[in-house]
Amino acid sequence: MAAPLASAAPAQAPRTPVLLVLGDSLSAEYGIARGTGWVALLQQALIKDGFDYSVVNASISGDTTSDGMARLPALLSRYRPAITVIELGANDALRGIPLSLTERNLRDMVSAARHARSRVMLIGMRIPPNYGPDYTERFFNMFGAIAKAQRLAYTPFLLEGIAGRRDLFQEDQMHPLAVAQPYLLRNVWPALRPLLGKPRATKQIAQ
Repeated sequence: MAAPLASAAPAQAPRTPVLLVLGDSLSAEYGIARGTGWVALLQQALIKDGFDYSVVNASISGDTTSDGMARLPALLSRYRPAITVIELGANDALRGIPLSLTERNLRDMVSAARHARSRVMLIGMRIPPNYGPDYTERFFNMFGAIAKAQRLAYTPFLLEGIAGRRDLFQEDQMHPLAVAQPYLLRNVWPALRPLLGKPRATKQIAQ
Protein backbone atom coordinates (compact mmCIF):
# COMPACT_ATOMS: atom_id res chain seq x y z
CA MET A 1 0.00 0.00 0.00
CA ALA A 2 1.32 3.43 -0.86
CA ALA A 3 2.57 5.56 1.98
CA PRO A 4 0.31 8.43 3.07
CA LEU A 5 0.94 11.61 1.13
CA ALA A 6 1.67 13.56 4.32
CA SER A 7 4.68 11.36 5.12
CA ALA A 8 6.13 11.68 1.65
CA ALA A 9 5.59 15.41 1.27
CA PRO A 10 8.39 17.86 2.02
CA ALA A 11 8.19 19.94 5.17
CA GLN A 12 5.76 22.82 4.74
CA ALA A 13 6.95 26.40 4.86
CA PRO A 14 5.87 28.46 7.88
CA ARG A 15 2.25 29.57 7.55
CA THR A 16 1.77 33.14 6.37
CA PRO A 17 0.10 35.13 9.17
CA VAL A 18 -3.47 36.18 8.44
CA LEU A 19 -4.92 39.65 8.81
CA LEU A 20 -8.69 39.27 9.13
CA VAL A 21 -11.06 42.12 8.33
CA LEU A 22 -14.57 41.70 9.74
CA GLY A 23 -16.76 44.47 8.42
CA ASP A 24 -19.88 45.56 6.59
CA SER A 25 -20.51 47.09 3.15
CA LEU A 26 -17.85 49.76 3.67
CA SER A 27 -15.24 46.99 3.64
CA ALA A 28 -17.07 44.54 1.35
CA GLU A 29 -16.63 46.55 -1.87
CA TYR A 30 -20.34 47.33 -2.12
CA GLY A 31 -21.17 48.88 -5.49
CA ILE A 32 -17.59 48.93 -6.79
CA ALA A 33 -15.48 46.49 -8.80
CA ARG A 34 -13.89 43.58 -6.98
CA GLY A 35 -10.32 44.30 -6.02
CA THR A 36 -10.78 48.08 -5.75
CA GLY A 37 -11.85 48.38 -2.10
CA TRP A 38 -9.64 49.54 0.74
CA VAL A 39 -9.10 45.98 2.01
CA ALA A 40 -7.77 44.89 -1.38
CA LEU A 41 -5.58 47.99 -1.44
CA LEU A 42 -4.33 47.04 2.00
CA GLN A 43 -3.12 43.69 0.72
CA GLN A 44 -1.27 45.47 -2.09
CA ALA A 45 0.28 47.94 0.36
CA LEU A 46 1.47 45.16 2.64
CA ILE A 47 3.17 43.37 -0.24
CA LYS A 48 4.73 46.61 -1.48
CA ASP A 49 6.12 47.43 1.96
CA GLY A 50 7.47 43.95 2.54
CA PHE A 51 4.94 42.63 5.04
CA ASP A 52 4.18 38.95 4.65
CA TYR A 53 0.50 38.89 5.62
CA SER A 54 -2.41 37.23 3.88
CA VAL A 55 -5.47 39.46 4.10
CA VAL A 56 -8.83 37.72 4.50
CA ASN A 57 -11.79 39.99 3.86
CA ALA A 58 -14.71 38.49 5.79
CA SER A 59 -16.90 41.56 5.39
CA ILE A 60 -20.55 41.22 4.37
CA SER A 61 -22.81 44.07 3.28
CA GLY A 62 -25.59 44.69 5.77
CA ASP A 63 -23.90 42.96 8.69
CA THR A 64 -24.58 44.22 12.18
CA THR A 65 -22.39 43.63 15.21
CA SER A 66 -24.66 40.69 16.12
CA ASP A 67 -24.00 39.16 12.70
CA GLY A 68 -20.27 39.71 13.15
CA MET A 69 -20.30 38.16 16.61
CA ALA A 70 -22.14 35.11 15.25
CA ARG A 71 -19.61 34.63 12.44
CA LEU A 72 -16.40 35.46 14.27
CA PRO A 73 -15.78 32.19 16.20
CA ALA A 74 -15.75 30.13 13.01
CA LEU A 75 -13.48 32.66 11.29
CA LEU A 76 -11.04 32.64 14.20
CA SER A 77 -10.99 28.85 14.20
CA ARG A 78 -10.48 28.60 10.45
CA TYR A 79 -7.91 31.34 9.86
CA ARG A 80 -6.26 31.81 13.29
CA PRO A 81 -5.55 35.45 12.40
CA ALA A 82 -2.55 37.25 13.82
CA ILE A 83 -4.52 40.50 13.50
CA THR A 84 -8.28 41.05 13.53
CA VAL A 85 -9.71 44.35 12.27
CA ILE A 86 -13.31 45.01 13.34
CA GLU A 87 -15.31 47.47 11.22
CA LEU A 88 -18.91 47.06 12.31
CA GLY A 89 -21.63 49.11 13.95
CA ALA A 90 -23.04 51.41 11.28
CA ASN A 91 -25.89 49.02 10.42
CA ASP A 92 -26.78 48.74 14.10
CA ALA A 93 -27.47 52.47 14.14
CA LEU A 94 -29.38 52.39 10.86
CA ARG A 95 -31.64 49.65 12.27
CA GLY A 96 -32.15 51.32 15.62
CA ILE A 97 -30.41 48.60 17.61
CA PRO A 98 -29.79 49.70 21.22
CA LEU A 99 -26.31 51.09 21.82
CA SER A 100 -25.92 48.78 24.79
CA LEU A 101 -26.21 45.72 22.54
CA THR A 102 -23.84 47.16 19.95
CA GLU A 103 -21.29 47.92 22.65
CA ARG A 104 -21.60 44.46 24.18
CA ASN A 105 -21.16 42.79 20.81
CA LEU A 106 -18.05 44.84 20.03
CA ARG A 107 -16.54 44.05 23.42
CA ASP A 108 -17.34 40.36 23.00
CA MET A 109 -15.70 40.31 19.56
CA VAL A 110 -12.58 41.91 20.97
CA SER A 111 -12.49 39.34 23.77
CA ALA A 112 -13.02 36.44 21.37
CA ALA A 113 -10.23 37.61 19.07
CA ARG A 114 -7.82 38.13 21.95
CA HIS A 115 -8.70 34.72 23.38
CA ALA A 116 -7.65 33.35 19.98
CA ARG A 117 -4.31 35.18 20.41
CA SER A 118 -5.12 37.76 17.76
CA ARG A 119 -4.12 41.41 18.00
CA VAL A 120 -7.18 43.63 17.54
CA MET A 121 -7.90 46.90 15.81
CA LEU A 122 -11.23 48.73 16.01
CA ILE A 123 -12.55 51.08 13.36
CA GLY A 124 -15.11 53.66 14.45
CA MET A 125 -17.93 55.27 12.53
CA ARG A 126 -20.06 58.39 12.53
CA ILE A 127 -23.70 58.46 11.51
CA PRO A 128 -25.69 61.26 9.84
CA PRO A 129 -26.84 64.10 12.13
CA ASN A 130 -30.50 63.43 11.38
CA TYR A 131 -30.39 60.76 14.10
CA GLY A 132 -30.16 63.57 16.64
CA PRO A 133 -27.05 65.13 18.20
CA ASP A 134 -27.26 63.14 21.43
CA TYR A 135 -27.50 59.72 19.83
CA THR A 136 -25.00 60.64 17.13
CA GLU A 137 -22.34 61.63 19.65
CA ARG A 138 -23.01 58.72 21.98
CA PHE A 139 -22.68 56.34 19.04
CA PHE A 140 -19.38 57.85 17.91
CA ASN A 141 -17.94 58.06 21.43
CA MET A 142 -18.81 54.42 22.10
CA PHE A 143 -16.02 53.23 19.81
CA GLY A 144 -13.43 55.44 21.44
CA ALA A 145 -14.47 54.33 24.92
CA ILE A 146 -14.12 50.67 23.97
CA ALA A 147 -10.76 51.26 22.33
CA LYS A 148 -9.45 53.14 25.36
CA ALA A 149 -10.72 50.62 27.89
CA GLN A 150 -9.38 47.66 25.91
CA ARG A 151 -6.20 49.43 24.77
CA LEU A 152 -6.92 48.74 21.13
CA ALA A 153 -5.39 50.03 17.95
CA TYR A 154 -8.06 52.47 16.82
CA THR A 155 -9.18 54.49 13.83
CA PRO A 156 -11.92 56.86 15.03
CA PHE A 157 -13.70 57.39 11.71
CA LEU A 158 -13.20 55.30 8.57
CA LEU A 159 -14.58 58.04 6.32
CA GLU A 160 -12.51 60.88 7.80
CA GLY A 161 -11.63 63.44 5.14
CA ILE A 162 -14.26 62.32 2.62
CA ALA A 163 -17.55 62.50 4.54
CA GLY A 164 -19.65 65.22 2.96
CA ARG A 165 -17.82 65.08 -0.38
CA ARG A 166 -20.64 64.03 -2.67
CA ASP A 167 -18.23 63.52 -5.57
CA LEU A 168 -16.57 60.63 -3.72
CA PHE A 169 -19.76 58.69 -2.97
CA GLN A 170 -22.15 56.54 -4.90
CA GLU A 171 -25.68 57.77 -5.61
CA ASP A 172 -26.86 56.63 -2.17
CA GLN A 173 -24.35 59.03 -0.58
CA MET A 174 -23.48 56.29 1.90
CA HIS A 175 -20.97 54.11 0.09
CA PRO A 176 -17.67 55.52 -1.23
CA LEU A 177 -16.69 55.15 -4.86
CA ALA A 178 -13.59 53.22 -5.90
CA VAL A 179 -11.68 56.51 -6.25
CA ALA A 180 -12.27 57.17 -2.54
CA GLN A 181 -10.91 53.84 -1.29
CA PRO A 182 -7.28 55.05 -0.92
CA TYR A 183 -8.56 57.64 1.57
CA LEU A 184 -10.06 54.86 3.69
CA LEU A 185 -6.79 52.97 3.65
CA ARG A 186 -4.88 56.09 4.68
CA ASN A 187 -7.22 56.47 7.64
CA VAL A 188 -6.66 52.87 8.73
CA TRP A 189 -2.92 52.60 8.16
CA PRO A 190 -1.48 54.75 11.02
CA ALA A 191 -3.22 52.66 13.69
CA LEU A 192 -2.69 49.34 11.93
CA ARG A 193 1.01 49.79 11.16
CA PRO A 194 2.29 49.25 14.75
CA LEU A 195 0.52 45.88 14.89
CA LEU A 196 2.36 44.54 11.85
CA GLY A 197 5.82 44.23 13.35
CA LYS A 198 8.88 44.36 11.16
CA PRO A 199 8.69 43.74 7.40
CA ARG A 200 9.54 40.14 6.57
CA ALA A 201 11.13 41.02 3.25
CA THR A 202 13.89 43.49 2.50
CA LYS A 203 12.88 45.98 -0.15
CA GLN A 204 15.45 46.47 -2.89
CA ILE A 205 16.55 50.04 -3.39
CA ALA A 206 16.68 51.01 -7.04
CA GLN A 207 20.10 52.07 -8.23
